[in-house]
Amino acid sequence: MVQVKSATTAHGADELPQQPKYQGRGQPPKAQYPTCARRLSQIATCAPADKWVQRVYRRRGDDTPLTSRFLVLAVRPASRRIAKGPDRELPERLLICEWPDGAQTPERYWLSNLPADTDPDHLAYLAKGRWRIEQDYRELKHGLGLDHFEGRSWRGWHHHVTLASIAHAFLTTERQNPKVPAPA
Repeated sequence: MVQVKSATTAHGADELPQQPKYQGRGQPPKAQYPTCARRLSQIATCAPADKWVQRVYRRRGDDTPLTSRFLVLAVRPASRRIAKGPDRELPERLLICEWPDGAQTPERYWLSNLPADTDPDHLAYLAKGRWRIEQDYRELKHGLGLDHFEGRSWRGWHHHVTLASIAHAFLTTERQNPKVPAPA
């Protein structure tokens, strides 16, 4: 799963490159897609309204659901080169778009190489999972001293990062363990 810009271009999943007829002179022409690639923002805004579904992508600590509208479509990300080989086509990927309530247009776009039958709720959860990574990095940096290394050797830096990562793993497992009730 990778977040991309709205200006990224793609073809529809049903579009395939076509080989122009060789005229007999010069190099044979290369396979080309019959239509121009469109921006992801155009693909998302042209999608039917019933494809946009309200999904819960995370729950707060008080179990309040955080929701947004998501769209999941199969596309072929545009590229200057069409793969050489037997299937001479761009790979099919899943496009995940988020259109928050109150926004004029979709705001975030992700491409994924997960299978097409992946649960859309799980795709929304993975797409919005960046917040957890940023929280963990902030905890590693400020709480566990990841950014406090002042040595000059690779070995010292490697030891420092390893110990900070182990401390973070320990804190994560402790945070996930259910609390033992206090004795009466």
